[in-house]
Amino acid sequence: MRKILIVGAGHAGLHLAHGLLTHGYDVTVITGQSSMEIRTGKPSISQFTLPTALNYEREHDLDLWSALAPQIREEKVHLYPGGGKPLVSFKGRTGKDNDYMVSVDRRVKMADWLEYFEDRGGKVVIHGVTVTDLDYFSRMFDLIIVAVGHGELGQLFDYDESRFSGARPRSIAQAYVYDVWPDEQGEENIGWAASAADAGNINFMPILAQDGPCHTLMMVDKRGGPMDAWPDRPGPEEQLRRMKDLLRSYAPEYFERAKDAVLVDGRNSTLVEDLTPQVRNPVGVLPSGGRVLGMADVVVTMDPYVCQSWNNSTRCAKAYLESIIEHGDREFDEEFLVGAFDRFWEFGLHNQLWSEMNSTMWDAGDLPPHFYELIDAANAHPEVGNRWIGGWDYPPDFSTWLLDPELARQYMAEVRARNGS
Repeated sequence: MRKILIVGAGHAGLHLAHGLLTHGYDVTVITGQSSMEIRTGKPSISQFTLPTALNYEREHDLDLWSALAPQIREEKVHLYPGGGKPLVSFKGRTGKDNDYMVSVDRRVKMADWLEYFEDRGGKVVIHGVTVTDLDYFSRMFDLIIVAVGHGELGQLFDYDESRFSGARPRSIAQAYVYDVWPDEQGEENIGWAASAADAGNINFMPILAQDGPCHTLMMVDKRGGPMDAWPDRPGPEEQLRRMKDLLRSYAPEYFERAKDAVLVDGRNSTLVEDLTPQVRNPVGVLPSGGRVLGMADVVVTMDPYVCQSWNNSTRCAKAYLESIIEHGDREFDEEFLVGAFDRFWEFGLHNQLWSEMNSTMWDAGDLPPHFYELIDAANAHPEVGNRWIGGWDYPPDFSTWLLDPELARQYMAEVRARNGS
C-alpha cells in the first residue's frame, strides 16, 4: 500500500485525502491545528462551492451541509461605472435544472472534514512542520503533497511568471452578519456581487456559519484604494461601520440591504487580510534533493473577489487523485509531479484568466464596450445571464465568448436569431 503524506488540513488537502482513502491508500494528514482549534478560530475568506464541485464532494460523501446551508440558485451582478454613468446590472442562474451552490464557513467545513477523515481510518498528526521535517518524512512516504502555503514551506515554491505575471496586491475585509434586508425582486437565497470603477469589488452572499445561516459581506480592493480602509485594523464593530459607509458611497443598493446588519459574533465575525494573487512552480526541492508537490492555493492564489479558490482546490484535488491512481506503483518522480499539476492547470489557467479580467476591467476607465451589449442581452434574454453566471462553475467557457468581443457579438447574434429578435 502506497504511503502518502498531505501537509495541511485545508480544502484541497482534505478533499484529496478523502479521495485517496476511498481508493485504499495509506494517507496521513499533518496539520498545525486540531479540529477544535479550527472550529473556534478566526474566520477565513468566504468561498462558494459551485455545482460541479459540490457533485465531486458527493462522490466521496463530503457534502455534509446542503440540507442546512442556503442553496444559492440565483446571482445578481451590479456594475458601477462611476463618472455619473448609471448602474448596470443583470442576473442569472447558478446552474442547470435543480443545481445550486452553497457557501459554508471554512471553520465548519474543515473541522468536519478533518474529524470525518479520522473517523474513516485516516491518520491525523497535529504538529507544525518545517522543511527539515519534510526532508525526514521524504524517507518514510512515497509522495508528499504540500497544501499549506505560508511560512517556510511556501518558500519551497518559486513564483512562475511564465504562467502568470499579473500579481496585484489586494486588501480584503469581511464580516458575517444577521438582519439583512431581502432582495425583493430575487429569490430568498440570492447572491449579490458588485464591481465599482471608483472603488473595489463586493460579494454579499448567504452562508452557513457555525450558528446557522447568515450573510457574508466581503470587500476587495487594490492596495491603497478606497476600500482599503483598514490600516489600523479596527475592532469588529468599527470595521462593520466603515464597511456600511463604503457601501453608502459606492454601492447604495448594497447599503440598503446591509444598513441594519449586525455582527453574528462580536469577536470572531470579521477579518482583514492582504493577499497577492500569484502562480508558483508546483515542485518544491528539499535540501536533500527530494521533491514535494504543492497544490491549490499553495501554487495558485486567486483574486478573492471571484470566489474561485474552492473551485480551484476541488479541481486540483480531482486532477491529483486521478494522476496518482493512474500512476500505479511507479516512482513519483519530477515528471509525474509536473504532469499532475499540468493536468489541473488545464482548468486553472482559464480560472486565472477570468480572475485577471475581473481585476482589470476598469483599467481603461470604463467597461469594455461589448460588456454593455452583453448586459443588455442578458436582461433581454435570460439564457445570456444564465450562461454568464453559470460560467463561474466552469470558467473555461468564458474564452469561447465573454472574453473575446467578436465571439461575444457572434453569440449574441445567435441568441437573437433563436428568439426572433
